[in-house]
Amino acid sequence: GTGGAALGLVLGVVFAGGSYWFSDRLAIRSARAVEVTEAQMPRYHAIVRDLCQRADLPMPRLYVAPDPQPNAFATGRSPQHAAVCVNRGILDVLTWEELQGVLAHEMSHVRNRDILISSVAASVAMGITFLARMAMWGAMFGGGGRDRNDNPLGTLVLAILAPIAATFLQLALSRNREYEADRRGAKLLGTGEPLARALEKLDRGTQLVAGRVDPAQSTAYIANPFAGQRGMLARWGSSHPPMADRIARLRSGAWQH
Repeated sequence: GTGGAALGLVLGVVFAGGSYWFSDRLAIRSARAVEVTEAQMPRYHAIVRDLCQRADLPMPRLYVAPDPQPNAFATGRSPQHAAVCVNRGILDVLTWEELQGVLAHEMSHVRNRDILISSVAASVAMGITFLARMAMWGAMFGGGGRDRNDNPLGTLVLAILAPIAATFLQLALSRNREYEADRRGAKLLGTGEPLARALEKLDRGTQLVAGRVDPAQSTAYIANPFAGQRGMLARWGSSHPPMADRIARLRSGAWQH
């Protein structure tokens, strides 16, 4: 009934809020990452500290995950509660200059508060899905009070398509935030070349090495952990823009505008 559906919506919003509030703990635990000290990885700390000074951000906690896939992510509900994590695989394939480009991208996510934006988008998508489901059940089992001019078939089609549209809009927003993090990261360094070279290597690496990633956390990574999927549906259904487009933008100087 409507009471149960409303309770489901409330619980969904609570879970979405919890995912936002505890985003750093959830993501780090999911990646099985371990925090590293400055004594353990001085260059890693030095690069991030320099980026924080340039961007006027507090120093985040730094982690390394055992995943052999070359990838990285940033998380946290605010710059004061941020965490940056690199996979062991990315340390094996990138130079320190290229890693600096990746970390500039990740710190731009922190600066842009993209975890908050993605959480709001997820909640909006959830709300649209809830309303669509209510409309669907109303069209199928509604009472006699329904307007005779209503078209039940049209309502059912709308109820099916609305959640799909909401999901695609959510994914489009995620792709837009990746482009923006690329742009701000390049601007932070004054060049897009280190990140462009890094993305070329990550594009190859993520296709060759399968990521051990919870699908719920995949949008946080700089490169799509499931990049091996092909086809138009995979492209439009991806949370990340095509690597070729990102690299071309970085090398064209579009990030300067």
